[in-house]
Amino acid sequence: MIIDTERDGHRVAFNQAFREFQLGCEWSVERYRGLLRTGGGKERLRHFFRQEGIPLPGSPGEDEAFILKLHQHKTQLFIALIESGRLPLRSGVRRLMHEAMQSGLRLGICTTSDERAAAFITSRILADIRFDFVLAGDIVSRKKPAPDIYLLALEKTGLKPTECIVIEDSRNGVLAAKAAGMHVVATTSTFTREEDLGDADIVVSCLGEPGGERAELLSAQQPFALRGWVGMDLLQRHFSPR
Repeated sequence: MIIDTERDGHRVAFNQAFREFQLGCEWSVERYRGLLRTGGGKERLRHFFRQEGIPLPGSPGEDEAFILKLHQHKTQLFIALIESGRLPLRSGVRRLMHEAMQSGLRLGICTTSDERAAAFITSRILADIRFDFVLAGDIVSRKKPAPDIYLLALEKTGLKPTECIVIEDSRNGVLAAKAAGMHVVATTSTFTREEDLGDADIVVSCLGEPGGERAELLSAQQPFALRGWVGMDLLQRHFSPR
């Protein structure tokens, strides 16, 4: 949910990697939308090649090594896109993080993105944000919708699930966080606005900005008085024990 990376970031980088590796395939917007049901980039590649029966270069026993090499190259292409500045932060992300810091809350990132991509975003694009932890890539064996990465975050912080608020932007992410027992706010994105995000406690179009892009409340399991943007004070009141 930090950057809307899928359509013009990851998808573009995957397709460029396919061309450079001369694989003769390309992921359209619609095809990639369906592939997003599989969490994790390497897992997505593996699923696609098996589903399509596309033979990979080298001997069959080298398929996994090839997928790893392809994914590593795709990650370099993706980071180059991030560095170009063509993929800005989503509305309200930096503001909400600053509000969390000012409230003395602990901030962390749990993502299936490659560790290097996550490191670049946190150390460069969000250099003004203090993160307590960044969990990314293959740090857990089971990707979202399995709750493993969120369970690891709980283990590292010692927090209770009900003390945590997760901001997600996909059904897999929502299911993972809810399976870990956490409060979840879901923001829709280019690829997830048609997904069923109803398991989240709150679903909004974006986090919004005062005087800028306004957030639209799409659903809430309990009444939520959205004022045009999602503020940390509002979330704390909403999720505080009653």
